[in-house]
Amino acid sequence: MELLEKSLKELHTLIKKKELKPSELVQANIERIEQTEEKLNAYITVCAQEALEKAKVADEELLRLSEDEIPELFGIPIAIKDNINVEGIRMTCASRMLESFISPYDATVTKKLRERGAIFIGKNNLDEFAMGSSTETSYFGPTKNPWDFSRVPGGSSGGSAAAVAARSALASLGSDTGGSIRQPAAFCGVVGLKPTYGRVSRYGLTAFASSLDQIGPITKNVEDAAYLLNIISGLDSKDATSAKLPVPNFLEALNGEVKGLKVGLPKEYFVEGIEPEVKALVEEAARKLEKLGAELVEVSLPTTKYSVETYYIIAPAEASSNLGRFDGVRYTYRAKNYKGLVDMYCKTRAEGFGDEVKRRIMIGTYTLSAGYYDAYYLKAQKVRTLIYNDFQKAFESVDVLLTPVTPEVAFKIGEKTDDPIKMYLSDVFTIAVNLAGLPALSLPCGLTAQNLPVGVQLIGKAFDEETILKVAHALEAELNLSLKPAL
Repeated sequence: MELLEKSLKELHTLIKKKELKPSELVQANIERIEQTEEKLNAYITVCAQEALEKAKVADEELLRLSEDEIPELFGIPIAIKDNINVEGIRMTCASRMLESFISPYDATVTKKLRERGAIFIGKNNLDEFAMGSSTETSYFGPTKNPWDFSRVPGGSSGGSAAAVAARSALASLGSDTGGSIRQPAAFCGVVGLKPTYGRVSRYGLTAFASSLDQIGPITKNVEDAAYLLNIISGLDSKDATSAKLPVPNFLEALNGEVKGLKVGLPKEYFVEGIEPEVKALVEEAARKLEKLGAELVEVSLPTTKYSVETYYIIAPAEASSNLGRFDGVRYTYRAKNYKGLVDMYCKTRAEGFGDEVKRRIMIGTYTLSAGYYDAYYLKAQKVRTLIYNDFQKAFESVDVLLTPVTPEVAFKIGEKTDDPIKMYLSDVFTIAVNLAGLPALSLPCGLTAQNLPVGVQLIGKAFDEETILKVAHALEAELNLSLKPAL
C-alpha cells in the first residue's frame, strides 16, 4: 500500500536506482485491486496475469539497462478508461454492444504510454459509451464512490476516478466530453485534467461527440497529471484535429510562483443553487491563492446559462452519427432472432444499447433531421461561438479562471436516474469548457461535514495548460490536504 501512495516520479526514481522491481509494484497494485474491487466495481477488465508476465520481463530487462536508458514509465502499472483502445485487451465502452470486443490496435495515447514502458493493469468502468454523469449506465453495473458506497463516483470516468482515489490504480486515463474527467475527479477527491482540444490525440478513443471529446489524466496529485500530460501530448498524423504546436515540459511549470497572476471569478458560477459547503470551500481556495500573491478579479461569462442546452443539442447530434457504426455487422453483438437485414439492425441496436444511449441517439437524430437542423443544431453552433467569445473576452483581463467543478457533492446512487434533466445539470459548470475547447483542471479543495470531497476548477486559455498546472500545484501545496478514503 505504501508503494501505491508514491508519485509516478518517485516510483520512476526507485526503479531507475534499481531499488524497486516492476514485478513488486505490479503485485502490490493487483493485491489492492483484489482488496477493493468487490466494493467499488471500478474495473471492467483486470489484466492481472498479463501485467505480471510483462513485469517479470521488465525485471530482467532492468538488469541490463543503465539509468539513462530507463524510460519514464518503465514497469509502472497504469489503468485506462474502457473506451480507449489497448491492443489485445477487451474494450467494451461499458456496453453490451461491445461486450467481447478485443482491440486489434493501440490508441495513440496508449501507444505512447507503452513506448515509455507502462504496463496496462486494466480497463476502468464508465457510463455506457461515456454518456452519463454517474457511472450508473454501465452494462457491467455501477461503480461506487470510495468515500461512501451509497453514492456515485461521478461520470463518465467514474471507474478511473474511483480507482485512483482508492489506490487501486496509480493513475488512469479518462475522456472528457462535457466534464467526464473533472466531475468524477471532484466527487472522488483526485486530480483530473482535461487538456485543450487538439493537445492530445483522440485516435483510438471511441468517438462520442467528436468536436468535444478529449483524453486526459486522472491522478493522485498535480505533479502526476503534468508527468502524464508530457507523455501523451503532441501532434498525431492519425488525428486531423490534433494541433501542430510544440509541447512544453509541463513539469517545469510547477514552480510554485503565482504572485501577480490574475485569477478570474466568473459571477455566473457562484449563484444560488450551489450547496453552501461547496461554495464556501471553493471561495476559501480562491482566498488561498490571494494569500500567495495572486489577484482575484470578478469577471462575467453571460452566455454560460445557455451551455447545458447547447451541449445537449450538439453532443447527441454527433453521437447519433458516431454510433451508427454499431449495427450488428461490424462489431461483436448481434441479435439472435430476426427476419431480414433491417430487422437485424433494429433488434441489434434495441438490445445492444442501454436507455441513455438510445435517448441521446433519438435526440440527435431529431435535431439533425430535415426541418429541424436550422432550428436546433445550427442555432446551437451559433450559441457555442458566443460562449467561446465570452471566454476570450474574460481572458483579456485574467490569466486563469477559478470556479466550482460541480454545484454539489457526490449524490446517492439512483437519486437522479429517473430524471435525465436533473442528471444533465450535474455538469453545468464543466460543459462550457468543452464547447470552447479550453483546458481545465479539477483539484480537491476540502471535505464537507459528511466527509465528501469538493473540487475547485481552474480554466485556462487555449494551449496554456502550463498556467493551470502552475496555479493548481501552488494551491495544492497551500491547501496541504491528505485526502484518502478509509477503504
